[in-house]
Amino acid sequence: TPAAPGKARCRPGAERCPAAWLPGLQLLRRGSKAVTRHWKAMHFQRQKLLALTEYLRPRPAVPPRCLPRLPSEGHEERSHAQVLQRQVQETLRCSRMLAVCQYSSMADEDLVTLRHYLRKHNIHLHFVLNEIVRPVLERSKYRELLPLLVCQNVLLASPEPRAREMLRVLRGAPQVTLLGACIDDTILSRQGVENFARLPSLEVSQGQTVAALSLLSSQTSSLLQRGPSLLTALLDEHIRRLRDTEGPTEPPPGENTGNQ
Repeated sequence: TPAAPGKARCRPGAERCPAAWLPGLQLLRRGSKAVTRHWKAMHFQRQKLLALTEYLRPRPAVPPRCLPRLPSEGHEERSHAQVLQRQVQETLRCSRMLAVCQYSSMADEDLVTLRHYLRKHNIHLHFVLNEIVRPVLERSKYRELLPLLVCQNVLLASPEPRAREMLRVLRGAPQVTLLGACIDDTILSRQGVENFARLPSLEVSQGQTVAALSLLSSQTSSLLQRGPSLLTALLDEHIRRLRDTEGPTEPPPGENTGNQ
């Protein structure tokens, strides 16, 4: 039965509420309903937690041969040094004259002029580091030149022994001082190089050698012919003297018959 006005209505099966009793707090729902489909920013701490606990799928394994090689600075330096050492070895192998000079700083124009005059005589100027050229010289026949490599040095290489031309060009460049050289597998000091430059050319030396050999052969021939000719002269003189001494002692046959 509907409750009388002014009285509280009780649920069925519950205890009856006292007459004229009203609840002290009554919740009333007003406004629109809550919609959870609209986007809402996630809390910052929850974002960090999800980022930390996110599942990362493992990448498939790649064979090492398919991976790009990482450039190594030390490996590149060693490769560059090996290339420079091979160039020095090629220069030493093709050179009959190798000179070591001390180099002082000079103007670029003077250096270009010096290179030009040296190249006219087929002499090449090489700037090399002592760290590069020392290991090469230690394993070659030029190891005796190692004490000369103590500062900034340059190498003058030529396939022909052009000591005279090299000294003539270096007189005009006081910044390049000759320390020593190796010419035709012979180690020479600065004074030795100057003495070698004073020697005549190969053609003149060959002519002098041929003249000396021909003179010796002619002298040998004359010496060999001198003995027989002297012996013949002595025999002729001996026969003549014998004839002179035998003439007066033995009279001619006509005189003996006339006296009888």
